[in-house]
Amino acid sequence: MAQIAVLNRKCTGCGQCVAVCPFQGMDMGNGGAAVNAGCRVCGLCLKACPSQAIIRLETKARSVDKSAWQGMLVFAEKTGRRLHPVSMELIGKARELARGTGQPVNTVLVGEDLASCADTLLHYGVEAVYTYDDTALSFFRADAFCACVEDCIRFLKPSVVLIGATALGRSLAPRLSTRLRTGLTADCTGLQLRENGDLVQIRPAFGGNIMAQIITPYTRPQFATVRYKVMDTPARSGEPAGRIIPRKVPGPVFDSVIRHISTEPVPKAANISDAEILIVGGRGFRKESDLAMLGELAGRLGGEWAVSRPLVERGWAGNHRQIGLSGRTVRPKLLIACGVSGAIQFTASMDQSEHIIAVNSDADAPIFQTAHIGIVGDLYQVLPGLIGLLAKEAAT
Repeated sequence: MAQIAVLNRKCTGCGQCVAVCPFQGMDMGNGGAAVNAGCRVCGLCLKACPSQAIIRLETKARSVDKSAWQGMLVFAEKTGRRLHPVSMELIGKARELARGTGQPVNTVLVGEDLASCADTLLHYGVEAVYTYDDTALSFFRADAFCACVEDCIRFLKPSVVLIGATALGRSLAPRLSTRLRTGLTADCTGLQLRENGDLVQIRPAFGGNIMAQIITPYTRPQFATVRYKVMDTPARSGEPAGRIIPRKVPGPVFDSVIRHISTEPVPKAANISDAEILIVGGRGFRKESDLAMLGELAGRLGGEWAVSRPLVERGWAGNHRQIGLSGRTVRPKLLIACGVSGAIQFTASMDQSEHIIAVNSDADAPIFQTAHIGIVGDLYQVLPGLIGLLAKEAAT
């Protein structure tokens, strides 16, 4: 791991490092230059400093015996009385990665009354389900859940740990990777396994302009979180296979300083990730009231409506309807994009849809490179036309 440091005895306070830093990662005070949290270790300040007062410090990660860490472990998330669907998607990907290696795929399940969920997992080809079942785990507490999964990891020593990029998973994964002093790649869109056991973790970077390939070559386990609807769900087998292995709940669970006061259900909102038909609007819409066309078309097709980020930023729709790297990932059977330009931040989160139809007045819009069918035209003519055809069909 690299970081930038300033040698105060050499710094003259010229300010050139502050001027060249594109991330505002340097401050100038009475004591000279100082590195702040904005630093991205790009090294431009090293080249700009005339007195060579800025240096790069390299810290080599401790290496481990990779052969001692084998197999895949999937954290299976229980929401209410059922498993979150991302759990099965991760099991399917773990089995795909392990195919041909002879390495086992196990799951860890934390919560209360886990018997039914544990039995369900055995229908998806895992070797074992390790359960931590106690009333103290009836609701999510980050420290308690982390203690259980950490116990399972130290017992099994898996090479790879996969966790869903849900609200719960995004709280759990970084805590685990910190405790185990290893790497974590968040919101992966692709995973590959090298012959030496290194997991290639693929995710968008620099605002979605590149796809980064990240590895954790020196430490184990290798942590990755994956969004819902990114991976394929494997077929459910008719007969269960594998074992359910109860584990003793670690003592720190009962020492948790977090106390449950009350539970208030969040009002149910549209879940565009589960929709099989999506009508999506982009910056081609001129005013907020025009989004009613999206809702009407979606209603006639039995689907949901969504938007791209610019419309959320305008306040025309909530984040729960946003498709994109900062919104939701979707894989509907049909997606109709209306007035969406098709920036990679958007397409990376919907390009696995079965059928994509794009409507845009700009024939060179990037969305047409992703769409299966492209309509070059004004959405204010195309959408009313589609709605009229469906209304006519329904009346006959």
